[in-house]
Amino acid sequence: MTEITEDLLKKVIVKRKSDSYKGKYGRILLIGGSENYGGAIIMSTEGAVNAGAGLVATATHPMNLTALHARLPEAMFLDWHDAQLADLIKKMDVIVCGPGLGMSDLAKQIMVILRRCCSEKQTVVLDASALDLISEDKTLLPANAGHLVLTPHQMEWQRLSQIRIPFQTDSANIAALNQLIPDSNAMLVLKSNHTHVYDGTGQILVNPIGNPGMATGGMGDTLAGIIGGFVAQFGPSTETVLAAVYMHSLAGDLLYQDHYVVRPTEIAKVLPKLMKKYSELS
Repeated sequence: MTEITEDLLKKVIVKRKSDSYKGKYGRILLIGGSENYGGAIIMSTEGAVNAGAGLVATATHPMNLTALHARLPEAMFLDWHDAQLADLIKKMDVIVCGPGLGMSDLAKQIMVILRRCCSEKQTVVLDASALDLISEDKTLLPANAGHLVLTPHQMEWQRLSQIRIPFQTDSANIAALNQLIPDSNAMLVLKSNHTHVYDGTGQILVNPIGNPGMATGGMGDTLAGIIGGFVAQFGPSTETVLAAVYMHSLAGDLLYQDHYVVRPTEIAKVLPKLMKKYSELS
């Protein structure tokens, strides 16, 4: 087992060149946000935007449009009922699916569309409801994506892997991941007080930082967006995902110095400043 370190941020987060334009930093689509959980996909979108993704689109329930654009005018909106969803998925570098998605028949249909339309050129980040839907029907897994990143908390992983939380050892988690996704194109980011990351080839990495102030609703949604944003601009490597996980906790630790509770939206807010700092050290 290896600890993720700050040095990885200096390696992954590079200084932007003067001839930059938005297309150079990736296209990302985030899918989620049912009638009752619009905040989840908005927080995830905020994570992606503030992590530096070049072009960000959010497919969500139409009732979330006003809130999304009031908070994030940088993100394009798509009504997730729209037939254009399939075409939009095909155009993206990264798809983050699951925050606030829910367990409805429509959510299942969206998972079917994602599975059908994603390709080996894309990275798919699966979180929250997407993982719960797959735990009920393994055929919904978009295994044809070039790279898969699963970001469950321990209870979601219990439902998906059938390993009860006390028995989620590293060896058991690796075996379950390999059984679920036999190819080595998947990573498991198993969220806990010290998140463990399994890269699909047997490598185990642990995030040594983070704090109890981060035990707040929406924290995982924000992390999924940050991972998506990092992958969109820095590429779908193990190091990129690890850097996103570490950056999320580092921002939380910075806020925890003088905040009893760390809000996910505040983590997203400090990302650009932190990323600027580490880009100067690269």
